[in-house]
Amino acid sequence: MSTQLSPGAETVIDERTMPSLDEGDHERFSHYVPKDKLTEAMVMGTPVVALCGKVWVPSRDPQKFPVCPECKEIWETLHPGDGDGEGDKE
Repeated sequence: MSTQLSPGAETVIDERTMPSLDEGDHERFSHYVPKDKLTEAMVMGTPVVALCGKVWVPSRDPQKFPVCPECKEIWETLHPGDGDGEGDKE
């Protein structure tokens, strides 16, 4: 987007899209993510995408939160018969 100020002068506004960090119920759960992506995110501070679609930068102990029901359902669909459905969580 640009705005014409006067002949020969122009203001340019840089509009960037930032990753959407979900709020609400997603914040009360630990989520399933690929292990290699989780490790990278913890070291580099980059966002990850959980099976349920939540995008965030992992920084908390996942053991303190219950597993996201949507992630667990997806995990069990992808890995039927894998026992308790426990995978890599954050």
